[in-house]
Amino acid sequence: MYVVICIRLLLQVCIDWVGELSRWLMKFRALGKYGIWERGRQRVKRGEVKSSARATTPTSVNYHFTRQCNYKCGFCFHTAKTSFVMPLEEAKKGLKLLKEAGMEKINFSGGEPFLHNRGEFLGKLVQYCKQELKLPSVSVVSNGSRITEKWFKNYGKDLDILAVSCDSFEEDTNRLIGRGQGNKNHIENLLKVRTWCKDYKVAFKINSVCNRFNVEEDMNEQIRMLNPVRWKVFQCLLIEGENAGEEALRHAETFIISSEAFQKFLERHKEIKCLVPESNEKMRDSYLILDEYMRFLDCTQGRKDPSKSILDVGVENAIKFSGFDEKMFFKRGGKYIWSKADMHLEW
Repeated sequence: MYVVICIRLLLQVCIDWVGELSRWLMKFRALGKYGIWERGRQRVKRGEVKSSARATTPTSVNYHFTRQCNYKCGFCFHTAKTSFVMPLEEAKKGLKLLKEAGMEKINFSGGEPFLHNRGEFLGKLVQYCKQELKLPSVSVVSNGSRITEKWFKNYGKDLDILAVSCDSFEEDTNRLIGRGQGNKNHIENLLKVRTWCKDYKVAFKINSVCNRFNVEEDMNEQIRMLNPVRWKVFQCLLIEGENAGEEALRHAETFIISSEAFQKFLERHKEIKCLVPESNEKMRDSYLILDEYMRFLDCTQGRKDPSKSILDVGVENAIKFSGFDEKMFFKRGGKYIWSKADMHLEW
């Protein structure tokens, strides 16, 4: 009888032990499934930034307030997936939050930023950032096709830098790329805008995307003649969901060039002092990109994963999910003399 009681007690202990072990295994499995782990007294979600980490300062921000564009560049990596534009006063609130978080430079881009409300929306943002927020630098990137002299008269004094995208000085190549509309001549627009920049004292910049259709071109003569303060040359970049993949509106696979071909293009133009080259490695994670909903876009996985809007969670919380590589930002020369007052240009 005593032996039977002992055996029963031993079996009960074993059953209790197995049950406890089972519960621990189930708990461990659940924690792993939802990405939550206990570390001492803290519970941290996988991918969550620790509160003790140094907050990223949004020194320079690229605000793509519209995705709409009148051009159809085949390599475009910020395509017309929505038609949304933040109401002006809400956009101003977001810009003020960025200034309070340490923003020094704002760059307005698109899409084509001069399309919405014929450039008036853009002009009011430029004016607000310079006159109210008193940012050291306000810049715009445009294809140049919708800019008017009237816009310069109204808003040029508050704009530090205007960058016009130009990938070729051969009009047939521009049309092949998709940088054109109807009978408009892209090069003629570029020259006209260059003149207005000089007349209204706005620093002039050129952005070019090096791709399969222009990689053999020699642009030395034209760049010297236009004399921009900076000539930014990007290596054509693939972004899943934008210009690559089934859900993309553009398919840039046919535009891609090798790193060797990109280096040959740079070597051909090495005497151009204002040349600022950006390979895929330098470009991918070194920009703070804010979309039309004022969400930071994380490109670290080769696609654009949005944070929550800064209007909902604030800059400090949203920027944690931007994927921003601050070291690469400074390495690629992201911080430079960007206020026209400090450039000492001869207008």
